[in-house]
Amino acid sequence: MSALSEAEPASGGALAQNIVHFARALREAGVPLGPGAVLDALAAVEAAGIGDREDFYTTLHAVFVKKHEHSLLFDQAFRIFWKRKGLLEKLIAMLSPQAPSQRQPKPAEAGASRVADALFKSAHDSAKPVPSLDLDARLTMSGKEILRSKDFAQMSAAEIEEARKAIKRLTMPEDKRQTRRYASGGRRVRIDARRSFRRSLEPGGVIDLEFRSPVERAPPVVALCDISGSMNEYTRLFLHFLHALGETRRVSTFLFGTRLTNVTRAMRARDPDDALARCSAMAVDWSGGTRIGEALARFNRDWSRRVLGQGAITLLITDGLERDSVDRLEVEMERLAKSSRRLIWVNPLLRFNAFAAKAGGIRAMLPHVDSFRPIHNLASMADLCQALSGAEGNREMRIAGIARH
Repeated sequence: MSALSEAEPASGGALAQNIVHFARALREAGVPLGPGAVLDALAAVEAAGIGDREDFYTTLHAVFVKKHEHSLLFDQAFRIFWKRKGLLEKLIAMLSPQAPSQRQPKPAEAGASRVADALFKSAHDSAKPVPSLDLDARLTMSGKEILRSKDFAQMSAAEIEEARKAIKRLTMPEDKRQTRRYASGGRRVRIDARRSFRRSLEPGGVIDLEFRSPVERAPPVVALCDISGSMNEYTRLFLHFLHALGETRRVSTFLFGTRLTNVTRAMRARDPDDALARCSAMAVDWSGGTRIGEALARFNRDWSRRVLGQGAITLLITDGLERDSVDRLEVEMERLAKSSRRLIWVNPLLRFNAFAAKAGGIRAMLPHVDSFRPIHNLASMADLCQALSGAEGNREMRIAGIARH
């Protein structure tokens, strides 16, 4: 890539060319950018009179980043693209007499692998011959097996796309329940007097009894999804799962960070990517802070009676790291559990074997859930489908074990 090329001269033209390559890399990483944004960035850099790396970062961020969820990708891309020591400072020095400052690099965060994959992607790689290796299949793992067990936050852009396709192929749960409604046909359970008497009025004089049977229907699902910064990568793919689940049953979806947002209508879009784009536009607090207790209080007050009928199952996806009052969180969790047929808490922190309920928010929530499950990869998502299909039973033993620690 030209940004890392030793032979490229440090001049204003080189800086403009590197900005163009940087914009292409952002587009590969998932940030929607067009030619107009690149021209605006070049004009902004020229007009701003940047003097150091921080000014340059802020200028490009203001032009390229239009949504909260793209800030993390931009930050990772900027650090990786301009990583070569002194390159950006030399380019800026040719345009400004100010002395450039140094910024200490931060440790890698979630999404770094996706950005690095986009930055160092080469068009010539596909033309290179791939060496043939003869390996014993018993000692290797297939690509599907690796993808099933890989953490969502560590996936590259291509792997996330494959994960989305795999979610569409998941076998959705079959959990039909007998309702109190009856319909014609099916098993001969109850005589349909009205239809039977109507049949008796027909010529022939013979009364053929008509019967009704109970209606079986999958219980609705209500999903409460944490969209704070620590949950961003997991919630996005979980929304793809909810979109696929909505094809077989009624699903009500709510997003919460510092406020509660009902995105049920947005999730009904036929295309899952279109549905997530609408959700991002509606949730202005995406990738911000989180107030779990306040969000649950508003849900219990404004929405629980509307959506938690007909034996609804509640799916709560959050890490349980509450910033506000733990006492309020415990009260609202108890009320939510009493309003739901089952309350299933999915937490990506369970991917760690040494996980223990030490945080006050987690300890306040655990006693009120019926199931506590991980949700960090495709394998855990498939296990959740099986849990939704299974019959109700006692709470998982793991809840008691974690609570004791």
